[in-house]
Amino acid sequence: MNLAVYDISGKQVGSYEIDPAELAPSVNKQLLHDAVVMYQANQRQGTFRTKNRGEVAGSTKKLYKQKGTGNARAGARRSGTRRGGGHIFAKRPRDFGWRMPKKALRAATRMALAARLADDEVKLVSGFDLGSPKTAVVAKLLKTLGIAERTVLVSPAAHDDMLWKSARNIDGVSVAPVADLNAWSLLQPRAVVMTTAAIDAFRASVAKVAASKAAGAVKKPAARRAPKAEKAVGAATAKRSVARKVATRTAKKEK
Repeated sequence: MNLAVYDISGKQVGSYEIDPAELAPSVNKQLLHDAVVMYQANQRQGTFRTKNRGEVAGSTKKLYKQKGTGNARAGARRSGTRRGGGHIFAKRPRDFGWRMPKKALRAATRMALAARLADDEVKLVSGFDLGSPKTAVVAKLLKTLGIAERTVLVSPAAHDDMLWKSARNIDGVSVAPVADLNAWSLLQPRAVVMTTAAIDAFRASVAKVAASKAAGAVKKPAARRAPKAEKAVGAATAKRSVARKVATRTAKKEK
């Protein structure tokens, strides 16, 4: 597929050819779901805490006698069924974080970008040459590309301080270099804007992973099998050692 390449003013200056299958031959939706759930779970603080009936203020004395009042049975005012009482299942601080294998997360990142490319949700820019922070320039570019009203991820090849300062005040726009991309950051926004250098770097990393897989797939030479003659010699040696042991034991008994 051919993607149009735009300059900083929003004018088309060329095209870029890429095959989504190069990044990921297939898209595993379950893997993407697991990766997104993991990233969301790791963002939870888990610092909540509530008091149980042993921690709230109040007497532990029974409010009134069990029978004869006409009221329902009641214990102490700290009971969780009464107003001001403790929580029956009080919340405690906990860590919701968990991790997936690195290879699975890297595969999910490749699948996420491949899916975005297949759905025509990636815009390519030749580069962001900003000498100083210019929010209006980035906002105009997004408007020209037709994605001004959407949540957008802008991904340069490396961290660009001027680009980050120019886009941080635009609502719904986030900036992340290609090295920081993951499945969650790619799937969360409605559109992705990448520089040609960034997508080249991403493709280079994918090619590196493929090369390492190919190198690891080379089978190691099998261990040399012993010929039948060597096996026979080994068996004979074992028999002789057993015979010696038996002879030694017999001689000791006769003495």
